[in-house]
Amino acid sequence: MASNWNPESWTAKEARHLPSYPDAAALDRVTETLTNFPPLVFAGEARALKADLAEVAQGRGFLLQGGDCAESFAEFHPNNIRDTFRVLLQMAVVLTFAGKQPVVKVGRMAGQFAKPRSSPVEVQGDLELPSYLGDNINGIDFTAESRIPDPQRLLQAYSQSAATLNLLRAFSTGGYANLRQVHQWTLDFMGRSPWADRFAEVSNRIGEALDFMQACGIDPETVPQLQGTSFYTSHEALHLRYEQAMTRQDSLTGDWYDTSAHMLWIGDRTRFEGSAHVEFLRGVGNPVGFKCGPSLAPDELLRQLDLLNPAREAGRITLISRFGDDKVEAGLAPLVRAVKREGHPVVWSCDPMHGNVIKAESGYKTRPFDRILNEVRGFFAVHRAEGTHAGGIHIEMTGQDVTECVGGAVAISDSALADRYHTHCDPRLNAAQSIELAFLLADMLNQEAVERAQRAA
Repeated sequence: MASNWNPESWTAKEARHLPSYPDAAALDRVTETLTNFPPLVFAGEARALKADLAEVAQGRGFLLQGGDCAESFAEFHPNNIRDTFRVLLQMAVVLTFAGKQPVVKVGRMAGQFAKPRSSPVEVQGDLELPSYLGDNINGIDFTAESRIPDPQRLLQAYSQSAATLNLLRAFSTGGYANLRQVHQWTLDFMGRSPWADRFAEVSNRIGEALDFMQACGIDPETVPQLQGTSFYTSHEALHLRYEQAMTRQDSLTGDWYDTSAHMLWIGDRTRFEGSAHVEFLRGVGNPVGFKCGPSLAPDELLRQLDLLNPAREAGRITLISRFGDDKVEAGLAPLVRAVKREGHPVVWSCDPMHGNVIKAESGYKTRPFDRILNEVRGFFAVHRAEGTHAGGIHIEMTGQDVTECVGGAVAISDSALADRYHTHCDPRLNAAQSIELAFLLADMLNQEAVERAQRAA
């Protein structure tokens, strides 16, 4: 257990990007209610994820983390949850089959509501209002009433997270994730993608492998690993009053866990030294993600790692780089060298989304697919050069047929962005773009494996 820490110790540190509620007493009543609600996840599940991530840190796996930029109350529907889940399953199958290593699946789901914003206010015409901070805080409608932070939204967010988790658990263990169903995972609109044919080829080969196992006397129906999958949830631990209310002491170990998700991460805007968000997460036993951007110096990163993981426990820390395609190689290499030199056992993951936002001529905020892919290539290039493991990908994506990121094999043009631009915050990859990225990642993982074998020979 972390020394000199309790679930409230963060309040003595500097807290940025927290909402200001006009009725503090109402917020206190809501958080007190939340402290008596059941946990959304359990300590044993968080420890299982940490063990899986420890394997990734040793170069024996890959982390696939993806989901919505920001979940919303309006788009809460079982079909949306199912479609995002099955695109992640498709990506994982591609990476596992082609990359020949286990894939740890973590969704940005069941709690990814709050968002830090670059400005506390939004201006439209002559009207200035507080910025939209996520559906668990205020509303996206540009009205004065909607933008007032409402603590009752935290209760709705808890309820939606619980329902989402219930459905995800049913999908992952109730037969939907059975590898015999792999052909059924393809979404109808994926037929327009040239990558759909390649996924069908992978599906056929998996089916042939299962048939071969059955012919050899191994019944796939009795092999648990083929019947379901482990699926974990994550979100940015931004709203600290909510996270504190969801923190419980494990009855088996006495350690504290944030039971709002299996994995929490610290964003690029809240990972500064003396941060309340760092202080809060240093005391919980969950796996912790830490965003690494252009402003992060190697010495500062090492100090934060010593604070967050003084015991150097493998699987505890995932470092998520987010530089932009033109900065990743120069910016990431010094961090990788410093962490390797000091022997911190981390998972290195690439967020190719946040550093590659542009404003299109049409006025929409978008992310060009070629820049996303270039950042991933740069990430792998750094790890090849440093002899470290490129261990994961962290993407904002959806199973919906949206038009938010330009490019990809199903070429979305600037003029097409308006067709189905539905995001509540930042642009997301659609299903076709996500599968395309998975195949390109698999090729990079294969190359990494070849080079690792050559170095060992």
